Amino acid sequence: MIRLGRRAATRPPPEPRTLALDEPPLTVTLRRSRAARRFTLSVSRLDGTARLTLPAAAPLAEAEAFLVRQAGWLAEAVARAPASERVRPGAILPFRGDPVTLTLAAGPARRPPRIENDRLLVHGPAEAAPARALAFLKAAARDALAPAARRHAALLGRSPGRIALRDTRSRWGSCTASGDLNFCWRLVMAPPDVLDYVALHEAAHLVEMNHGPRFWALVERLDPGWRAKRDWLRREGPGLHRWRFDA
Repeated sequence: MIRLGRRAATRPPPEPRTLALDEPPLTVTLRRSRAARRFTLSVSRLDGTARLTLPAAAPLAEAEAFLVRQAGWLAEAVARAPASERVRPGAILPFRGDPVTLTLAAGPARRPPRIENDRLLVHGPAEAAPARALAFLKAAARDALAPAARRHAALLGRSPGRIALRDTRSRWGSCTASGDLNFCWRLVMAPPDVLDYVALHEAAHLVEMNHGPRFWALVERLDPGWRAKRDWLRREGPGLHRWRFDA
């Protein structure tokens, strides 16, 4: 059974926001677009979130009817998406392509987290473990990505600007027109050669700000095996986004 719900009445009048499946409830985000000519329903491969894009002037009743007609497809698409996993002590998560178990260790809370064999050791109370693990992963990502990007850029006779880490979902890296490089910190969970490929890819954009033949020739020259690493990201990358570090 599928029921469309509405949020509590506020100003402006509420739009339908929830598509209530029997188990579990599912939230569909509505996005109006002046460019849209029809209804478009999508489900993120990263976390199963659903979004309905509709023309700016489309009546809400039509959006409701469309969601009802597409309920079967929507349920199947959400079921195929990877389930999110909340990080807590005992969780097994990837680090540089290998599984590590988040483990509480004895000692003062001020001690920094560290990898020991197949464990990520953190100190302090259990409720602080997710945040401490996240800080460790981000620091490790910066320590790996920044020098890799600068090394590849130097081979191309370039020097990157600011290098920043974000939790981006639509892309693993980006290069601005001013030469700043941005990377998704979750790359530190991937095998090191995959992380290195993304650093190379963005460094190549310092020379070619496109994905044309000359760009791919640069990538090929620096790493003839880049295709296997790109394929790994396409196949396994979405799973790296399922880990949630909120307490």
